[in-house]
Amino acid sequence: MAVLNVHERALPAPPGTVGTLIDTLGSRDDRLWPPDWPPIRFEGPLAVGVPGGHGPVRYVVSHYVPGQWVRFRFTGPRGFEGFHEFGVERLDGRRSVLRHTLVMRPRALLWPVWALFFRPLHDTVFRECLDRAEQALTGNVARPVRWSRYVRLLRAVTARLAPHLATGPCQALNTHPKG
Repeated sequence: MAVLNVHERALPAPPGTVGTLIDTLGSRDDRLWPPDWPPIRFEGPLAVGVPGGHGPVRYVVSHYVPGQWVRFRFTGPRGFEGFHEFGVERLDGRRSVLRHTLVMRPRALLWPVWALFFRPLHDTVFRECLDRAEQALTGNVARPVRWSRYVRLLRAVTARLAPHLATGPCQALNTHPKG
């Protein structure tokens, strides 16, 4: 069974402006990734072939068009096959859509792990990414995402059982300066 999970937001900016936010992913000046989540890190500047991840999720940059689109192919956890990506689409001369898409096939017993653990966290963090994009471009967020009780519970359990996954930088990957 495959997963298709899409989060998107129309933003009052042209694609080039929105695309610059994608280019900051994993950098010291990251304008998309929310600070209250395990940080996204890469082993170098955002480029095809560079490994990275956030929390227990690992991937490699498989495609990258600066200012437009980046795709990450999963390398972990084992059994999660697929990718996730950020892309920008023009709506008109002054508006664009920032979209995050996840396409994945959880193998064997990982389907319930995706549905009960990863999906609620995934949905919340990527909605927060869209909030950060809106904040960066407009100075405010019309309807900020709120953590559900279940997400707060999952975060508390994760912090207790695997504190290195709940907060703080991933030790295996280095932060790089944007430049």
